Amino acid sequence: MFQSVSLFVGLRYSRSSKGNAFVSFISFFSIAGIALGLMSLITVNSVMNGFEQSLKNAMLDLIPHVQLSRKTAEQPQINAEQFKVLPGVQRVTPYVTSDVILQTNKELVGVRLQGAFKGYPSSISKHVESGSVKSFDDSRYQLALSRFLANKLDVRLGSKVRVIFPDITSYTPLGRVPKQRLFTVAIIYNSASEADTSLAFADGASLMKLLKKKPNEYDLSITLEDAFSVAQFKQANHALLSQYKYQDWQVQQGALFAAVAMEKRVMSLLLALIVIVAVFNIVSALSMMVSEKQGEVAILQTLGFTPSKIAQVFMVQGLYNGVVGTAIGSILGIALAANINEVLSLVGLSLLGGMSLPVKFDPVSLSFIIFTSLLLSFLATLYPAKKAAKVMPAEVLRYE
Repeated sequence: MFQSVSLFVGLRYSRSSKGNAFVSFISFFSIAGIALGLMSLITVNSVMNGFEQSLKNAMLDLIPHVQLSRKTAEQPQINAEQFKVLPGVQRVTPYVTSDVILQTNKELVGVRLQGAFKGYPSSISKHVESGSVKSFDDSRYQLALSRFLANKLDVRLGSKVRVIFPDITSYTPLGRVPKQRLFTVAIIYNSASEADTSLAFADGASLMKLLKKKPNEYDLSITLEDAFSVAQFKQANHALLSQYKYQDWQVQQGALFAAVAMEKRVMSLLLALIVIVAVFNIVSALSMMVSEKQGEVAILQTLGFTPSKIAQVFMVQGLYNGVVGTAIGSILGIALAANINEVLSLVGLSLLGGMSLPVKFDPVSLSFIIFTSLLLSFLATLYPAKKAAKVMPAEVLRYE
C-alpha cells in the first residue's frame, strides 16, 4: 500500500505543468496512446463478439448441433425421449436431408434440402419473412427458401420450383434419370447468415416419401441451448451417444467459426500493440523524469524519504498516466461500441444492404482488457522507480 506522502508527491509530479516540455509531451501521448488503443480494442472486440453471436443465433439455429443416426439398419429406431431430458438440450426433432438441385426457367442452384416435420418445433419459424408456417405444415410438397435463393431463382410465394435428386434415379424409356418433383414455395425466410446461400427446407413427409424412406427411418437433430457447449455435452453423455453414429455442427461449420475466432484474436493482438507502445512511452517519460529530478529526489531523501518511498513516488506518477488513459479509453470504447452504427451513419458510411453492425459486450473480456492495461502500466513503472531509488544524495548534491 502506498504511503500517503508518496502518493501526494507522486500526484503532484503527475499534475505539474512545469518542467521539461518534451517529458510532458511524451506523458501526454502515453495517456493518449493507451486511451486510443483501449477504445479501438474494446470497440473491435465487442463488434466481433456480436458478429460471432449473430452467426451462432442465425446459422447454427438452422442446422443440427448434434446429429444422431443408427449404426446399422437392424438397430432399433432412436428414442427421442431419452435425449429430450438431457441437461442443456433445447429441442429434439427428426432430421432428414439430401443434396438436391433447384431448377426454374432462369436458374439452376445446388442446395442442401432439409426436412421440417409437422408437430415439431421449426428452426425457420423465427426467421420467416413472408409466407405461413401453418400452410407449409398442412400441405404436401412445400418449399421454404431463403430470400437469397428466392432472388437468385427469381421466385416468390406460390411459385413452382423443380427439385431434382441426383442421388435417386429411376428407369425411363430414355434410361436412368434423376428423380424430380415440383414443389411450391410456401415460405421465404431470412436468417442473414451464410446458411441462406446453400440451405432450403421441404415438408418432412414429402421429403421422406421422395427419398423412399419408411416413416421411422430418420435421424435425430439435437439443438442445444448453447451451441458452443457441444464439447461438454458430448463428454457428459458419451456413453449414450456412443450407441449411435453422431456428429456435431463443427464438422460442417467449425472452420467458419474457427476463422472468426482467429480473426478476432489477430485483430485484438494488433490493436493491443498500440497499448504496448503507449506503455513504453510511460517508461521513457518516467526515465527522463528521474534524470531531470535527481536534485529533488536527493532533497527528498535528505528529508527522510527511504529508497522504497522514492520508488513509490515514481510508481504513482507512472500509474497515474496508465489509470487516466485506461479510464478514458474504456469509457470512449464502450460509448463508441454502443453507438457504432449511429457513428458510421454520421460519417456517411453504410454496410452493404443497409445492415447494421452487431455489438455484444462481454464483461469477462472487458475486465481482462482493462486489467491487462493497468498491469502493463504498473510493470512499466518498475524500472524507472528502481532507477530513482538508487539515486545517491551525496553525489547529486555535491556541487549544489
